Amino acid sequence: MNYKFAAADMDGTLLNDENEITPYTVEIIQRAVSQGLIFSICTGRPIQGVERYQEQLGIQGPVITYNGAMILDSADGRVLYKQELEADDARLILEAGLSYDTTMCIWSDNKLYGNKLNDRIQEYSKATKITPLLLPSTGQLLAQGITKILWYDEISKIQQIEKELRETAHFHTVTFCTSKPFYLEFFSSKVSKATAIDRIGEIYGFTQVETIAIGDGFNDLSMIRHAALGAAMGNAPDRVKECADYITTRTNNQDGVAEVLEKFIL
Repeated sequence: MNYKFAAADMDGTLLNDENEITPYTVEIIQRAVSQGLIFSICTGRPIQGVERYQEQLGIQGPVITYNGAMILDSADGRVLYKQELEADDARLILEAGLSYDTTMCIWSDNKLYGNKLNDRIQEYSKATKITPLLLPSTGQLLAQGITKILWYDEISKIQQIEKELRETAHFHTVTFCTSKPFYLEFFSSKVSKATAIDRIGEIYGFTQVETIAIGDGFNDLSMIRHAALGAAMGNAPDRVKECADYITTRTNNQDGVAEVLEKFIL
């Protein structure tokens, strides 16, 4: 198969546990791109959390952020596509977060807002180097538009909240899932990492049968299932591995992304 596009998740996939891309993986990605591959970072992070890695890769092209809710061109920062949460849904998520007394990290207009400026949101903001702002009035934030909401709490509490929301939530067009055991993310169900790949294909001229997706988390399942070749990292949970066409023998600490590109591109 002649693959033209590959998307790789960041945390637990492209990045090792020190939040770095190894020089070896950078080299393999650059070699694959030099042979015509379009390579895209695909993450739940905002663009601010991607920029230094994109610079390290030294390549240009589409970048998938907010789990597919926003796609940007790394060459000039142009927004190629965006889809925010419906206002009614965003309001329900904010109200539920307050009732659960959880820490909410809210992305609006590429700015980070929080209902609490506590240690959790400060820790979360380190990856993006953005100073979080205290949540203004709900009406003001809804008027700006909300791209993504993330709840950050104890793992046991996040598990319980997710279970309860699966049974009782009355959202209209919302997808929610854990990206890390202590993160519960909410974004429009009109978007996903899989949908983002299709959007990029429309712009760059490739089809689903020419795509590779590499990930390790439950928020990567849509693209792993959708791509012609869905690859799960060796460190992925079993439920993610079960949905993959290929499982790397290496983990994110052992250049697992490079393994996929070496085997199927180079």
